[in-house]
Amino acid sequence: MKLKYDVVIVGSGIAGPIVARNVAKEGFKVLMIDKKAEIGTPKRCGEGISIGAFKKYDIPYDKRFINREIYGAAIYSPSGYKLEVKHNHVAGVILERKIFDKMLAYYAAKAGADIMAKTEAIGLIREDGKIKGIKARHEGNSLEIYADVIVAADGIESRVARWAGINSFLPPHELDSAYEYEMIIENIPDPDLIHLYFGNEIAPRGYVWVFPKDEDRANVGVGIAGDNPRTAKYYLDKWIKENNIKGVKILEVNVGGVPVGGFLRELVKDNVVVVGDAARQVNPIHGGGMAEAMEAGTIASRYITKALEDENLELLKGYTEEWWSKDGARLMRVLKIRKISEKLSDDELDAAVQALSGADAESLISGDYKKVFKALIKNPKVLLKPKLLKLLTEAI
Repeated sequence: MKLKYDVVIVGSGIAGPIVARNVAKEGFKVLMIDKKAEIGTPKRCGEGISIGAFKKYDIPYDKRFINREIYGAAIYSPSGYKLEVKHNHVAGVILERKIFDKMLAYYAAKAGADIMAKTEAIGLIREDGKIKGIKARHEGNSLEIYADVIVAADGIESRVARWAGINSFLPPHELDSAYEYEMIIENIPDPDLIHLYFGNEIAPRGYVWVFPKDEDRANVGVGIAGDNPRTAKYYLDKWIKENNIKGVKILEVNVGGVPVGGFLRELVKDNVVVVGDAARQVNPIHGGGMAEAMEAGTIASRYITKALEDENLELLKGYTEEWWSKDGARLMRVLKIRKISEKLSDDELDAAVQALSGADAESLISGDYKKVFKALIKNPKVLLKPKLLKLLTEAI
């Protein structure tokens, strides 16, 4: 069967539906396909997102996919020193990604996009040396989906980008390994906060997180450097045991890789546009990719719409230029900071957490790392740590 669209999008995570909705709103014929039988499953996410994302990206604040509203965060050093910021207003939410992703697809459909689940892209259509669309398989039937623009939103292992000839190699050191339990526990410290635990013995290069979904239910996970000789599961089970987490009943296990670097330089090739995890658009420090995917999808949508309106696919390249001039440049700075932070000892991490205030914690969580480092450099506790002082100065 042959189908014809203006845009075909492969992948229905976060970036894909944002592009589908935005472009369909402009009156173009859009199809989004996903190989999964049920959009939204399995989840590979801690499910936390800032409250500001809903307004910024025009997403309804729908209680159907919101488990819990969060008022701040607590950060713990290796020795247990605590840095807390707590607001009297909602700062973020813990989502139910299985429902959230499906609803993003629903919003895209309501805007006019067609959606096909259980539809796997198996190759590109090429004619006269040019990419003309996607070869796919749906319910055992072969499809040829012709489109002027193809969007690769097919995740960290993007095949579409690779088929298009984009260099999507990811160095092993730029990949984190994540392991998470959704579980019932009795002793969540404060279910109105997210809790982050740092330390070289706790989570090398990463952290353990506790994201409450109820008073007694939470996502408890860990992210570590992907080239670590021990598994992420080892560190998570060790942390749970050492912290005397009580009443553990595991409801779900989620495992996945998280790109924390290796951002694609080439986001567009001919008529193929790469967004989200497929483009490694993830924060290298905390590993969050939802907001980054929403932003990239929003930028890409504008250039896809303009290219179709003007019938000039060269305009797609503007997406690469804009993303790299803003978000790419910012994430490169974050990557530099992450690489410096990897060199900190537990003793230095303790000193840093002790030196910070609640206001500094808010800056840290919001991503204003430079402001935090400037505050640390002036602190007497840090001045007594020459190596830490040197690393912070390098980061600025």
